[in-house]
Amino acid sequence: MTAPLWPASLHHLRRDSEDPALLARFYGDLLGDRVEQLAADEWLVSGPGRFMIAGKGGKGAVPYFSLAMRDAAHLEAYRRDLERHGASCEASPSPLFAPGAFAMADPDGRRVVFGLPVSMSSGESRTAGRLQHFVCASTRLEEMLRFYRDTLGMLESDRVLENDDVAAAFLRSDPEHHSFASFRAPESRPDHHCYETASWNDIRDWGDRMASLRIPLWWGPGRHGPGNNLFFMIEDPDGHKVEFSAELERVPRETGFRTWPHEQRTLNLWGSAWMRS
Repeated sequence: MTAPLWPASLHHLRRDSEDPALLARFYGDLLGDRVEQLAADEWLVSGPGRFMIAGKGGKGAVPYFSLAMRDAAHLEAYRRDLERHGASCEASPSPLFAPGAFAMADPDGRRVVFGLPVSMSSGESRTAGRLQHFVCASTRLEEMLRFYRDTLGMLESDRVLENDDVAAAFLRSDPEHHSFASFRAPESRPDHHCYETASWNDIRDWGDRMASLRIPLWWGPGRHGPGNNLFFMIEDPDGHKVEFSAELERVPRETGFRTWPHEQRTLNLWGSAWMRS
């Protein structure tokens, strides 16, 4: 591409639920963030460096996630290049991006939205954790890898192999190890989204916050192999996983991908792992 995606960062995502108001209140309480109604069945949860839309829809669904581009020139050049290479761009479904934003559907039908954020206050919170990455599971991982890497132009940071077959792929759109990843699984579904903090002490503080809210840790704490980050996960009311991470690896743009074996230690250097397949 003459107008690459780099650098673009995850700005917000939409989480659907049968009860979006309840879901929004959960995340507002969880993160200490502001909750406001955008439409009849649509709520915004916002804090420093993080935005999430809770909408009416299938339990646990993530119909789209959104990447913020550098500026208007970057956005327009990227769209022109995608269309020059035969990509089909759609109207943006997001109310948080300014006019000119657009979307593309991945092989599982999820929209990836590209745009520039509208001016808004994110609200105040004493909890540090910016929205950092989104991960899905897929029955068509090779197609997903080709779409995100070859069509969109993300760079592959790490891949997990089982007998030469790809079991997981981690891709970046800026210097952080991954803004998107996908795991091979028996069904296509959202996997988790992540809030990135600054240090191990922040992980401790978030763990203490979970204790005060009586939310049990679902997995972790531990350390991932790909990304080398410290982490733990919880579940939201719909069973969607939420990760809190610290010290995610930064990868220079020119660095090629590494390979890891498909085993528990790859996903958690400290112990047991969540194996998707």
